Amino acid sequence: MEAIGSSVGQRSILLVDDDQSLCSLMVDFLGRNGFIVKTAYDGRSGLKAALAGGIDLVILDVMLPALDGFSVLRHVRKHSAVPIIMLTARTEQADRIAGLDAGADDYLPKPFGPEELLSRIRAVLRRTSALVDKTSILEVGSVRIDIQRRSVWRNDKPLDLTAVEFDILEFLVRAAGRVVSRDELTTILFQRAATPYERTLDVHISHLRKKLGDDGSDGIRTIRGSGYVFSFGSEQ
Repeated sequence: MEAIGSSVGQRSILLVDDDQSLCSLMVDFLGRNGFIVKTAYDGRSGLKAALAGGIDLVILDVMLPALDGFSVLRHVRKHSAVPIIMLTARTEQADRIAGLDAGADDYLPKPFGPEELLSRIRAVLRRTSALVDKTSILEVGSVRIDIQRRSVWRNDKPLDLTAVEFDILEFLVRAAGRVVSRDELTTILFQRAATPYERTLDVHISHLRKKLGDDGSDGIRTIRGSGYVFSFGSEQ
């Protein structure tokens, strides 16, 4: 991954595209127009970079190795409202609609002119700057999560969680009531698919359950053959 010049007040863009020549041209062009540009050349590394934070906008190609752009978009949207502009050589209306329905802020077909992309970037940033999610507290049942401080309370008692445990809990609480598959969790946390014999996720879930406590109310349930769900109150 590469980045170019930085200074106070510059906006940071993540460009996810497997065309390294195009990326090089865009890094140079956008850098000359005041942006810090980071690049990723496949879906998994792009997803990891997008979820790491510190990005003001993502430019995301649809056709990517490892994980396609639509999958990256869906996973990012479960955690972040960062603006995303989709790029694709596929011009069918159905593809554009699918991208926008999945949470893209704009859609630009290839080939495109760099000035048009710059105009789209500026327009999306103007449009979304007033819509930044100011909600930093998640509350479901007896669990309260401060996203910015990465702190968790259960029944108003603070919990000491590892970084991975926090990420798992935040993801499951945001999806409260919905079954989240092992593959989905593993992809989000580790940027790879789960393997049948891997126990890493199970160990983290087990530790997290112990820290949350088991008083018969809110907690993480295992749905055999499907995944995990955060249930609360009468849903248990």
